[in-house]
Amino acid sequence: MKLIHAEIRHFRRLEDVSIDFEAAETVFVGPNNSGKTSATDVFRLFLKSEDFSIHDFSVSQVVALDKFGRGEVGEDDLPKIELDLWFSIDPDTEFGRAGLLLPDAEQDYDRVGIRLRFTVRDAEKLKESYLARLTPKAGNVPKKPLSYYLSLPGTINQHFYVMRYALDRSTQDVTERPLVPEEGKRLLESLVRVEFVDAQRKIDDHEHAGSTRLSTIFTRYYKRNLTQADIADDAHDLIDRHNEELTCHYAAVFADLLDVIKGLGVPSINDRALQVISSLVPEAVLQSNTTLAYVDTARGHELPEKYNGLGIKNLIFLAIQICEFHYNWMNTEENRPLTLVIFVEEPECHLHAQAQQTFIANAWRIISDTSTRCNEKDKVPQLVITTHSSHILHTVDFANVRYFRRCRCEGEDPIKKTALNATKVLNLRDFNPSQNVADTENAGYDKKTEPNGVENDGQESKETVPNTLDFLKRYLKLTHCDLFFADAAVLIEGTVEKLLIPKMIELEAPALRQRYLTVLEVGGAYAHCFADLLEFISIPYLVVTDIDSVDPTSHRAACRADTPGAVSSNAAIKYFLNRDSVAELASINEDAQHLKKRRCYIAYQKPSPVAGYTADQSMHGRTFEETFAYENIAMFRDGSLRLLKEWDVPQEHEAEHKYIYEAVSPRTFKKTDFALSVISSYAKWVTPKYIADGLMWLDVELRATDLIDEKEVAL
Repeated sequence: MKLIHAEIRHFRRLEDVSIDFEAAETVFVGPNNSGKTSATDVFRLFLKSEDFSIHDFSVSQVVALDKFGRGEVGEDDLPKIELDLWFSIDPDTEFGRAGLLLPDAEQDYDRVGIRLRFTVRDAEKLKESYLARLTPKAGNVPKKPLSYYLSLPGTINQHFYVMRYALDRSTQDVTERPLVPEEGKRLLESLVRVEFVDAQRKIDDHEHAGSTRLSTIFTRYYKRNLTQADIADDAHDLIDRHNEELTCHYAAVFADLLDVIKGLGVPSINDRALQVISSLVPEAVLQSNTTLAYVDTARGHELPEKYNGLGIKNLIFLAIQICEFHYNWMNTEENRPLTLVIFVEEPECHLHAQAQQTFIANAWRIISDTSTRCNEKDKVPQLVITTHSSHILHTVDFANVRYFRRCRCEGEDPIKKTALNATKVLNLRDFNPSQNVADTENAGYDKKTEPNGVENDGQESKETVPNTLDFLKRYLKLTHCDLFFADAAVLIEGTVEKLLIPKMIELEAPALRQRYLTVLEVGGAYAHCFADLLEFISIPYLVVTDIDSVDPTSHRAACRADTPGAVSSNAAIKYFLNRDSVAELASINEDAQHLKKRRCYIAYQKPSPVAGYTADQSMHGRTFEETFAYENIAMFRDGSLRLLKEWDVPQEHEAEHKYIYEAVSPRTFKKTDFALSVISSYAKWVTPKYIADGLMWLDVELRATDLIDEKEVAL
């Protein structure tokens, strides 16, 4: 049996989400406060503690509670939290255990479902208790809303409880059948066990001697293993021998003291003799009597646990926990649950990049070793991992990733409500981009300018070009991309922009420095390939690209952007804006560059005003470097900035225009060196306007969806 699907309703920001689970590992990713921890906690509350609080209801449901308290709605409108679990089953071996969930015992089923509902016990009694507790003696209106009453200690669990239902999906709509409470609880416990490795593992260096976190884990592991007869017998034999030896030792050590006591007439001649006896027991011998140490065997030198690094401690802790959970499940002798699901929160804590990258592989090695030792190789748990680590994500198959996307609550007006207080969970297995890399001209490979000045931009066979999904998978793996944890993305042309973008953000939109941005160096040939993915996860993105002008009458050779009839060879511009005439692109307004439905802005070079010339004597760059030089030309003239050679051109419009264009055009122009020279200079350079406009748009776009300050618990 495996957990294959869950549906969560009205739990914190998870108003109505569906999550598919893989047979091996499922990885939850997403920005901060997107609901990943909530998706873990709902399992803990329903399957472990049942210790709910008023804050576990979605924001919209708390409103319904208060309306009931005021008498504005009836019992049917009282909120409830629900968790539907669907399991795959083997009809030949698991029908008996899941019998209570089968809609028809005569039919074969490959999956069964159970619904867990946190709901009110008695609505009228709830209302009576609320009114009695919070209505002043001299009045008839409660002082506080019902949600406040239910926030008082112990109150919510007095009036709400968990019900369980068998689910039937044999018809178009899923139907439910109530289970007897205790019977339903036992059934669920026989089907699935959930265990948790929490993000707050408390393994820091401020631990008390004798009770360190890892030592405690080892003690617990040892105690649980004492339930096995062979280990228990060995432990008792060993302890008995030590008790005998210690008793003899105590007799010698305490002999003088006992003689003194005898001199007091205690015990009398008819009393039993006093004796100090060792009474060690296996269950307690490890507690406060052993220390986990790190030993240099070559030198024979030992260091106590607190002297090792947090990363090593965390790795050991994770390994012990996973091994212990798996081992305990395997050794459950009576009514062992059919499946085990282990939730691991943020395993990257304190781990360096290489350890993060190998974590999942190491976890499965531990699981495999445990299964082998227990002679049940097919009995393995499912892992559910929440992470913010691009290194962990790097090792995971695309189809195993679940992306938690922040969104507005259902029915909210996007104009009136900008806060994103709900979540939608996306299965990347379902992601299917509509575009192939080769779908637009020049999109199949890195653009190159040949020695004769002709741009190679579209003649490669489509058979040699990967489809978009394969390209994205390879790109994300090669770059350890943090896209799935970002608030927004900036797609840039090349190395120069990547080196300078932090400073440009500081100059033009400093508030973006507090945002979680991912900067993807993809080039104009590939920027559009990310469109479907960025829109799938619904984050705003800025495309900073080059207009890449070519002359269609001269074998599409690269040309100055002000060449009459010039067109853009940039695939991204043509894909997003559906035009290639440089003159048209130069004349469109900013609104046309902002693609509202896509939440995207396309930034590219337009004619730049140049210091020392009139407004009609602009210069139009085809690349970033060229435009940067035009808009900072005064600093190149006085030597504050350099195009990697001396400025030896008169201040004449055409001469300077030609000089800059030719200086940055050859393939021999060292772009990285140029960027580094700009970074290291003390010149007060300005950001090219097309990039400044894009950054300011992104800042405004993110402000429009800012989360409002409100109390949220473990979102």
